[in-house]
Amino acid sequence: MSKKNNKFVFDKNNSQKATKILAKYPEDRQKSAVLPLLDLAQRQNDGWLSVDAIEYVADYISEPYMRVYEIASFYSMFYLKPVGKNHIQVCGTTPCWLKGASDILKACEDQIGIKCGTSSTDGKFTISEVECLGACVNAPLVQINDDYYENLTAEKIRVIIDNIFNQEVEKKEKSE
Repeated sequence: MSKKNNKFVFDKNNSQKATKILAKYPEDRQKSAVLPLLDLAQRQNDGWLSVDAIEYVADYISEPYMRVYEIASFYSMFYLKPVGKNHIQVCGTTPCWLKGASDILKACEDQIGIKCGTSSTDGKFTISEVECLGACVNAPLVQINDDYYENLTAEKIRVIIDNIFNQEVEKKEKSE
């Protein structure tokens, strides 16, 4: 499988998960597992896909690197550069915008002290504006990592961010 000396390899747990993922596909269609394998690699690689991680997935399914890179760069759920531990994605499409997404985005920027499209210097937060998150009826909404927050106001997002800050502080205090 490994054509190159990649620094990235699935750890034991993810190797088992990858085997289970591939088992869901017919033997001649295992290249179709590229999306869940990229997701697995991104989760293991601190939330982003390095060249090594993409090469590893490409080798894993015997697919050319460029094809897997094209997939990783096409989908907004994959990140080709590091993102913060808490990736705040604000939906900016028309329904969310009409219901106050710009206020939500501004509240995030003010609360964390960074601009959209950047990460905090401590690596804990990234703010991004994204296309439709698929819950227009409950606009505006934000995705933070794997969690969705709907029917938001600027005040509600400030409380959510405060809760994340407080959880970070609690984790730090417990580890000391």
